[in-house]
Amino acid sequence: MMIPSVTFSGKLKSMIAWSVLVFLLLSGVQTKAQTPEAEKNFAVCKACHNISGPKLIGPTLGGILDRRDKAWIYKFVRNSTAVIQSGDAYAVKLFEENNKIPMPPNDLTDAQIDDILAYINNGGKVAAQYIVAEPVNENAAREKELAAERELQAEKQADMKRDANRSFGTTFYITIAILLLVLIDLFGTKIIKAKFVHTTIILISLFVIGEITYKEAAALGRQQYYQPDQPIWFSHKVHADQNKIDCLYCHSTAEESKYAGIPPTNVCLNCHNVVRQGKITGTTEIAKIYQAVETGKPVEWIKVHNLPDHVFFSHAQHVNAGKLACAQCHGEVNTMNVVMQVNDLSMGWCIDCHRKTEVQFADNAFFQSYKELHEKVKSGEIQKVTAEMVGGTDCMKCHY
Repeated sequence: MMIPSVTFSGKLKSMIAWSVLVFLLLSGVQTKAQTPEAEKNFAVCKACHNISGPKLIGPTLGGILDRRDKAWIYKFVRNSTAVIQSGDAYAVKLFEENNKIPMPPNDLTDAQIDDILAYINNGGKVAAQYIVAEPVNENAAREKELAAERELQAEKQADMKRDANRSFGTTFYITIAILLLVLIDLFGTKIIKAKFVHTTIILISLFVIGEITYKEAAALGRQQYYQPDQPIWFSHKVHADQNKIDCLYCHSTAEESKYAGIPPTNVCLNCHNVVRQGKITGTTEIAKIYQAVETGKPVEWIKVHNLPDHVFFSHAQHVNAGKLACAQCHGEVNTMNVVMQVNDLSMGWCIDCHRKTEVQFADNAFFQSYKELHEKVKSGEIQKVTAEMVGGTDCMKCHY
């Protein structure tokens, strides 16, 4: 039996070639769907949209392809304002329903948007072929455990120091009571016959009372380990450490004023206009910001670091001219959930810092007038300039 040969015309060959090419391209797109890149790009969307569940700033995105076609989504994602201004009924409705907050423009290609849509359609998960089990790094895991242990230990030590300071008052009153009882017995009841016992107890009591009186007198105007509860639970660890927000973003006057400043609610709203739920506190604490805005009553933050009224201190001089890092005086605030004053901020502490701290003397406009010191630095007579050398231990610098 003869098998007939099959020949293809040039036109048919071309159609087959194009079909294979399209199939391969489509296969490639399908393979690329729900990629880690989509998860990364969706992180921007995540600030305002849930895939499922409650509505955030914008609508929930689950089933978006059932509501709008891709051509419309491409245009809206890239420039929602232009679509709204064109009079598109659906876009205008979205704008009105979502507090008239336009979606920021996004510079994404069609392929990237398709990838995000596939990611949304898959319930916010990347495709299985992209999920790779991370190798277990025992050293990194152990280091993480040690870091957590160190942090816990530091918190315990701070608690112990605060408790020790608080116990001074109790010790003082107990010692006074013992002293009075001994004096009453010595001159009245005479229950204890041996007078050396009275003498010993009286001397010890006087020593303890004198020691506590000295410590408390020296600590007047100081509040080391002061850690008040604030009207809103605000974590510097979350904001400054995890989210890398610079100190000066919130305390914007620290470079040009005596005071670092307490951020007004509109600074909080720069982020929390979008971020309305925290991973630790939920919506409860963030809602207090909106309550302050709606009532017109500012948040009454409690100042943690205080100096006596007769002390002059300028943040601008230390932060701007002195180029000091905030942590040098305030401690590692970026690790604190609740801010605590870690240094005593005493005169001795300040003077010790002024004697040791080298100022950034060269190319610093603040120190241009110190011509003699500049000459000594140039000639090699001195290697560095400390705060003490530019008046840092002069009484009138701080006590005016």
